[in-house]
Amino acid sequence: MLRRIFLGAGAMLALVSGATGALAQEEGARTFYWISHGAPADPVWTYFLQGAEQWATDTGHSVNTSFHSGDVPSHQEAVRAAIAAGADGICSTSPDPGSLVDVVAEARAADIPIVNFNTSDEAPDWNAYVGGDLLSIGRQWAQYLVDNQLVQEGDFVWMPVEVPGASYGVEEERGIAEVFEPLGITWEVTDATLDQAEIITRMTDYLTANRERISAIIGLGDLVTGSVQRVFDQAGIPAGEIPVVGWGNSLDTTQAVMDGYVNAAMWQDPQATSYMCLSSLLMESSGIPIGFDVLTGALYEAETAQLYHGIMGGQ
Repeated sequence: MLRRIFLGAGAMLALVSGATGALAQEEGARTFYWISHGAPADPVWTYFLQGAEQWATDTGHSVNTSFHSGDVPSHQEAVRAAIAAGADGICSTSPDPGSLVDVVAEARAADIPIVNFNTSDEAPDWNAYVGGDLLSIGRQWAQYLVDNQLVQEGDFVWMPVEVPGASYGVEEERGIAEVFEPLGITWEVTDATLDQAEIITRMTDYLTANRERISAIIGLGDLVTGSVQRVFDQAGIPAGEIPVVGWGNSLDTTQAVMDGYVNAAMWQDPQATSYMCLSSLLMESSGIPIGFDVLTGALYEAETAQLYHGIMGGQ
C-alpha cells in the first residue's frame, strides 16, 4: 500500500491515495518512508513518485510519501515522524546542504536505515546514496559546452534555478566552476521559483534584458530547462541561437532537445532512482547492508531524446 502524506507548516495540501499489491496482506509486510524536498506540481517528481508507487505494488510493502517544496523544517519534521513511527527505512532527498545531519543521526541511532536519493549531500551519515552525482553532472554540462566550442574564454553563462541555495544547484554549480574558472568563463545563477508560469515570466524578462551578453544557458533544474522553448519563443530567440544544456527529466525538455532548443540534457532515471532507493532499504532491513552508492544519469542529445521521451509517456 502506498500513502502520500504532506506534512508541516500548512504549506502543502494533504493527498492520500492507496495502491495495494498482491503481497500487502502477507505477514511481514514493512513500512518505508519516501521524503522529497520537491514540489508535487513539479513534473519530474511525478516520475520519481511513479517509481515509489511501482515498488510498493511490486513488493506489497507500504510506502508513505511526502513532498515538502524546499521547506527545511517541514522536511526535518517528516524524517522525525518516520523515526517516531518506527519506520523500516527512509528514503530522503536533501533540501539544503547539511540540513539533515541531526535527523539522519537520529535515524541511525534508532537503527533505522536512511538512504539519500536525488540530491547528494555528504554531510549526514547516510547508509548510501542513489541518484546522479551532481558535482560530476555540473562538470559534464560545462565540459560539453567547452568541448563543442559553444563557449570560450571570457564568455558569460546564465544559470537559472528554481531554488537558489538548494543542494542540487549548489553541487551542480561547484562542478561547473571546476571547468569554467580556469578558462575565465563567468556566470550568474538567478532565482526562477517553483511556479511554472512565474518561471517563464522571470526567465523571459532576464533573457530580454541580458541577451547581448549571454553566450550559453545551463538549466540547473528540470522546471527551468523545460521552460526554455516557451521562453525563447516569447523572447523571439530562434531555436539553437543560444546553446542550452541542463536537466532533461520532462517531456518539455525531451521535446525541446528534439526541436533544437536544447543541445543536450541529463536524464536522471527518476523512476529507477526511487525503485532502487526503496530496494536498498529493503536489503538493509533484511540484514544485508548496501555498503555502496548507486549512481544514475545519462547526457542525451537529439538522436537519443526520443528514447527518454517514450519512457515518460510521450509519443
